[in-house]
Amino acid sequence: MKISSRFSVAIHILVLLECGKDKIFTSEFIAGSVNTNPVVIRRIMGKLKEAGLIDVKSGTGGAHLLKAPKEISLYDVYKAGDVVSAGELFSIHENANAECPVGAKIQGVLEIFLSKAQEAMEQVLKEVTIKDILDML
Repeated sequence: MKISSRFSVAIHILVLLECGKDKIFTSEFIAGSVNTNPVVIRRIMGKLKEAGLIDVKSGTGGAHLLKAPKEISLYDVYKAGDVVSAGELFSIHENANAECPVGAKIQGVLEIFLSKAQEAMEQVLKEVTIKDILDML
């Protein structure tokens, strides 16, 4: 299972806003950069605004970061986009055969390890900022 592309699109938006902080970007312009529909951009920007990462001006367009790029971690973006709920990065098949010795216990066992894997990934996201992404472009 993949994390929703909303995550990478949200990062793209934040980096673009910082790179062109002296410009006014419409959702149509941003959509052209991302190569998606402007409605998708507006939805994601709405999530970023709700999370306090950007401010968006209605009408003529325009948005800007509310925090310095070094203060916005990829984890902040990940959480803002409602990409995945806590402990639900991995899907575990349901309705395994309870009569089977593996089927009866596999879900509980996998949840332990997959939860740890999600926590490790989230820790890495906490250590990387939008500034780090900008520095690598």
